[in-house]
Amino acid sequence: MRKHMHSARDFVLPIIDFFYPPFRRLMNLQTFRYAAAGSGNTLLGLIIYFISFKYVFFEKTFHFSFYAFEGHIAALFLSFCVTFPVGFFMSKYVVFSDSFMKGRVQLFRYFLVCMFNLFINYLLLKILVEKFQVYPVFAQIMTIAIVILFSYVAQRNFSFKASLPDEYTEETKE
Repeated sequence: MRKHMHSARDFVLPIIDFFYPPFRRLMNLQTFRYAAAGSGNTLLGLIIYFISFKYVFFEKTFHFSFYAFEGHIAALFLSFCVTFPVGFFMSKYVVFSDSFMKGRVQLFRYFLVCMFNLFINYLLLKILVEKFQVYPVFAQIMTIAIVILFSYVAQRNFSFKASLPDEYTEETKE
């Protein structure tokens, strides 16, 4: 499995790095990789959000077992289910590959940050759509802009922190 992950990384990384030179003066390579990978994942999430909101949930309430989700909230959760694993892969293998932290620790921390982001996204979406009557797709775009700011700092300094080896890190095999 790890071999496949590194093959995918070896495919994606040169594509991202190809576009780096014009941005060299603005940001370091890791920040650019995060911006590129995050932008791609964000775009994927927005496309899934739009398609699921318009064509899966038909902009209507979705009844799931004992709870009814508004269409814009159901689309948010569906989008999250796809972008969570894609975002983790991109963060672990493309952006923060210099982290020695164990994968399960990274995954748990990434999950915590994503849950916080999902909560903020949910809260802002509810307020913008249901209180201020903003069209859901536009509201989602606005909430994404706010969530991105917190996400980079949290992922860099918490989920994928590059640190000295300790009990949470993997030993490197040479």
